[in-house]
Amino acid sequence: MKQASALAPRLQAAPATNDGWKMLLKKEVLRFWRVAFQTIAAPVLTAVLYLMIFGHVLSGRVEVYPGVGYVAFLVPGLVMMSVLQNAFANSASSLVQSKIMGNLVFQLLTPLSAWHWFVAYVGAAIARGLLVGLGVYLVTLLYAPPRAAAPLWIVVFALLGAGLMGVLGLLAGLWADKFDQMATFQNFIVMPMTFLAGVFYSIHSLPGVWQGLSHLNPFFYMIDGFRYGFFGVSDVSPWLSLAIAGGSLLVLAALTQHLLKTGYKLRS
Repeated sequence: MKQASALAPRLQAAPATNDGWKMLLKKEVLRFWRVAFQTIAAPVLTAVLYLMIFGHVLSGRVEVYPGVGYVAFLVPGLVMMSVLQNAFANSASSLVQSKIMGNLVFQLLTPLSAWHWFVAYVGAAIARGLLVGLGVYLVTLLYAPPRAAAPLWIVVFALLGAGLMGVLGLLAGLWADKFDQMATFQNFIVMPMTFLAGVFYSIHSLPGVWQGLSHLNPFFYMIDGFRYGFFGVSDVSPWLSLAIAGGSLLVLAALTQHLLKTGYKLRS
């Protein structure tokens, strides 16, 4: 606690003209870009495999919305799922890796503020999430024609989802001290909440109890709002989805900023 407190002034006292955050952002972007085959191509391939398997089995048998085939319905869900999971993985793995390898100390010596750290890590997470999502979408054009009933909603929820998961990943990275703790967070929280958020189905097809539980899942609102941008149809109002996803982002961002300012688990 004493060491964490000693870090706090350094994370808060950054001059307004400091451009170090740009270098940190560039470093974080290059970190995943240099291994793009693993960080971008592999998630795209995984999403396409989901589309091929589920689309082959259920295409022609399920029509979730009137006039919307199952393959077309599946595309926005897979795109957003890829955005969410990869945005989280980027910020979480980067911070945990820096802790384990010991190079975090060099960042602690810089006059970067907590806000600069936040922008750099979350900005890189958004970049990776959107790149993977765009890659998934471009490949899925081979399986379903492009549709965009409300393009602005697509952009808003893509940015909102990537930002929210980037913040959650940063929060997980602050909490975790080793990779297995981060993996626990991802495997037991992020992945189940993503798969149970309506990626592969409409929640109206679920029994009443499960519908109620789905409404407690903030990931559902991001996916449902994103899907509304493609078809102009959704399970709940896109404004409700925007309010809940936006509120979740603000709460997590405020918490993460507080932990950064206090130096929570950044120096051991």
